[in-house]
Amino acid sequence: MRVYLLVMLVAGAVTFLLTPFARWLAVRTRAVTAVRARDVHTIPTPRLGGVAMLLGIATAFVLASQMPFLEGVFDSSNEAWAILGAGAMVCLLGVADDIWDLDWMTKLVGQVLAAGFMAVQGVQLITIPVGGLTIGSSRLSLFATVLVVVVAMNAVNFVDGLDGLAAGMIAIGGTGFFVYTYLLTQDANPTDYSNLATVVISALVGACLGFLPHNFHPARIFMGDSGSMLIGLTIAAASIVVTGQIDPERASNGQSVPAFIPILLPMAVLLLPLLDMMLAVVRRMLAGKSPFHPDRMHLHHRLLALGHSHPRAVIIMYMWSAVFAFGAAALVTVPWRTVVGGLCIVVVVSVALTLGPLRGRAARRNATSEGSTP
Repeated sequence: MRVYLLVMLVAGAVTFLLTPFARWLAVRTRAVTAVRARDVHTIPTPRLGGVAMLLGIATAFVLASQMPFLEGVFDSSNEAWAILGAGAMVCLLGVADDIWDLDWMTKLVGQVLAAGFMAVQGVQLITIPVGGLTIGSSRLSLFATVLVVVVAMNAVNFVDGLDGLAAGMIAIGGTGFFVYTYLLTQDANPTDYSNLATVVISALVGACLGFLPHNFHPARIFMGDSGSMLIGLTIAAASIVVTGQIDPERASNGQSVPAFIPILLPMAVLLLPLLDMMLAVVRRMLAGKSPFHPDRMHLHHRLLALGHSHPRAVIIMYMWSAVFAFGAAALVTVPWRTVVGGLCIVVVVSVALTLGPLRGRAARRNATSEGSTP
């Protein structure tokens, strides 16, 4: 555990220290988000935070590869470097978009190429640990991998609309994922806890935590597409890697719920981004617009419309991310009936906090400020 925490700390420290450089680079290259009608921020804000996050993850990977405890993870295959290489590809794609504002088709092609590169290098969805299902066709496996990765990247990109929202949600959900992969490794091999998925997710969580102090409201820098696509690809890669670590033959009837966790947990981590993306796509297509046409109807916009302040809306999204991610992770060690019972209570409390009287105070305060504006 200490080795993984060190990887997390290194990724976080490097990201934190290099984010001011990324901000300077964004200002020099004019990668600055102007204030648009759909935006929540009120002043132009530099982006390119993903550059610092990539360098933080890369540094953590290099350090981990030199540790005796983890060197076997890097020596046994090229998967770790394939994930880092694909992350660099989408980060550079995001940098280009943050500077020159690429069209959605160009970005989609770049996302597919990066996901395909990672899949060809071995990070590929081959087995699904439920009922012993194996994807028999190599082409179908490649397609499924690319689809999962592209969807994850765009889901995180869609939800990245408030200061600190995407970084905090992935840090919280990734922490639950980290605990799960570590426990899975202990169960699968009690004599060797080294594991690629745990390395990847610990570096990702560290990078998100290191970026968050610069990005929380009021943000001094945004992660931009370079960051949102990077963390979406990385968490998808960790999910794909961990699906190959469950032996379906070991999943007896008493272990049937844990067998679903490699699928359930990544979905729980990305549940809010995926839900937000699905609603946006359906909403825009019903209106006869492109699925990538921007609007102010995302989940975080709806929380603001309910009367929550900017920081409180972000914290509420954090709360729901924690509910889903840690609820799914708890299924590994806690009986499912206990988890369901606890989740029912937590969900009721979360709904009360989301729709309760706190939002009314913010709504009245906003109305007062608007009424006093000349």
